[in-house]
Amino acid sequence: MAQATPKSMKKTKTVQEVIVNAVLIFICIIWTLPTLGVFVTSFRDRDSVLDNGWWTSLSTPSEFTTQNYSQVLAGKDYSYTKSDGTVVVSRGDNMLGAFLNSITVTIPSVIIPILIAAFAAYGFAWLDFPGRKILFGCIVGLLVVPLQIALIPILRDYMKIGLNGSYLGIWLAHTGFGLALATYLLFNYISTIPRSIMESAFLDGASHFTTFVRLILPLSVPALASFAIFQFIWVWNDLLVALVFLSGAGQTVEVVTQRLLSIVGSRGQDWHLLTAGAFVSMLLPLTVFFALQRFFVRGLMAGSVKG
Repeated sequence: MAQATPKSMKKTKTVQEVIVNAVLIFICIIWTLPTLGVFVTSFRDRDSVLDNGWWTSLSTPSEFTTQNYSQVLAGKDYSYTKSDGTVVVSRGDNMLGAFLNSITVTIPSVIIPILIAAFAAYGFAWLDFPGRKILFGCIVGLLVVPLQIALIPILRDYMKIGLNGSYLGIWLAHTGFGLALATYLLFNYISTIPRSIMESAFLDGASHFTTFVRLILPLSVPALASFAIFQFIWVWNDLLVALVFLSGAGQTVEVVTQRLLSIVGSRGQDWHLLTAGAFVSMLLPLTVFFALQRFFVRGLMAGSVKG
């Protein structure tokens, strides 16, 4: 039986790489094509969206306009003229206010669980106390518990103490729902830090708090950034928790997902406005992801291999 020569093996490897790259390019095209269509539609006027497909505008860029974003972001009235000459006055959607509300909700909902989970992960990894394994097992068990079963009990308690419809209430809710994953993820990373580094810090007279702040946190940046991406995107795109804990407070605390839901209800046929609102809601999550993506894979791989 003839053995494969290095030349034939190299040729086979090249063919395999070409096939893999072709499949990946095809998947990327299929994945991004709808997004491109939504993006192009967000810059088209009302009549063009109703008359023809978005791909036809690529040859006639003159019909592009930024008025859709102006109408979605601002809360003032706008007028437009239909093809038959009728002038219609429409109210803006004030997505800018909802955008700021989402930032107010999301940033504390990311920072608070990260800080608490980092302290907890350090304790589980490097402190010896009674019931440590049992408590950590309970935390792992909470990962499979759906948050939906806790919404109604928490809402009842919030109504009794006056937290419903407040930012503090939704901060605490997102913190509680994200702590289990954060603690587990950070524990996997912190537990892999060499013990010699910890012992050197203790020999120099550092306390646990000093070691945690000056040593553990800087070394855990990949894991912290990885969880920050997960938590930020989850909280930013959340609708269920926002509807439960903020629905009774009116538009003053309405987040982006709630405002998009109201736009869908009131402007179900206005695709040019819906697509513009969708892209407004995508800007910040995409910025956060691309800013922290270099830590993402390192954080996900944390603790997977020891030695």
